[in-house]
Order: sequence, then structure tokens, then C-alpha cells
Amino acid sequence: MLRVARETIERGLAGEEVWLPSLEGMPEPLCALGASFVTLYSVQRREEGRVLRGCVGSLDARRPLLQDVAHNAYYSAFQDARFAPLCTSELASTELELSILSPLVELPYTDEPDLLRQLVVAKDGLAIEYATHRATFLPSVWEQLPDVNDFWLHLKRKAGLAADFWHPQLRCWRYRVLKIREADAGNGERMS
Repeated sequence: MLRVARETIERGLAGEEVWLPSLEGMPEPLCALGASFVTLYSVQRREEGRVLRGCVGSLDARRPLLQDVAHNAYYSAFQDARFAPLCTSELASTELELSILSPLVELPYTDEPDLLRQLVVAKDGLAIEYATHRATFLPSVWEQLPDVNDFWLHLKRKAGLAADFWHPQLRCWRYRVLKIREADAGNGERMS
């Protein structure tokens, strides 16, 4: 999957639109419908650590997983509205990270404190929706926001809601991810 993600970006740099790899001969798990996020990090100066360079993904499994990864790699590199499109000179110092999502599980709750008590820090990804507002945080966001309340407030803001917003019709889903990083040389991490 990492090879396909990188090749998709290389093809995009050469002027191709989204390249979707053939599924012929691929293992069944890569051909099954799946949802993924592809995150790009700039690692030009190791002392600065990894700096976010793009992140696009799917919450719902609508495409074969391998093609979902390719699609999201392209859009992460060239269509993330927060960043200029990736250029050829950046590719060598760009590290890819894939997050393969488990199915979303809606969280039943009685009120906001009940919802926050159910979250598993550093493990849960969370997606929220109210009317036309929708946002998600991957489990990796816990690294920057380890406090449940901070995580929750920032997620509401990302969705375009006020930090103190609450409504009983707010819907929430949790999920876990299998994280695969180029830095791990293909030794992906366990489901987190």
C-alpha cells in the first residue's frame, strides 16, 4: 500500500490525474471495500521532527482499499486546501503514513460528560456530525491533544462549531486505525 501511495504521488507529479492501480492478482483484503487516510509529513530537517504536509481520507468504505489509498494519496499531495500542491523537489523529504480505518461505531450517550467518559485516549479516532457540520480526528491527534477536553473542543472547532456547542442530536462515531509508516520500513504498527 505504501508503494502504491508513493507511486500515485509520483504519477501526479508527472502530470497524471488520480491513478487507481489494477486489483488483478491483489490479495483479497486490498480488494475489499475499505476506508483510509493518507498523511504526508515533511521531514527536511530531522531536528524539527515531522511537519504535517497534507492529510486526506475517507471515513466510509466505498472503494477497494488499495484504490482508496491511491485516491487519498493523490488528494493529500495535490488537493489538501491547507497546503500548496506538493512539488517534485519536496518528494524526497516527504514521509507517508497510512491509517486504515476500522468500521465506524456510533457512540450512544446520555450527555456530553457521558460521551467524553467513553473515549479511549490515544486509541480512538472520533468523527462527529451535526446538521451540515462534520469533522474527524485520527487517533494520532491525541499526540498533540492528550487531554480529552482539549481533543473534544478542537474537534468541534474543526467541524465549524463553537467550543461550547452541545446539542443532543450531535452524532459521534469512534474507530480505530492500523497505522503504516514509511519510517517503519513496512513494519506497520498494530491496530490502535
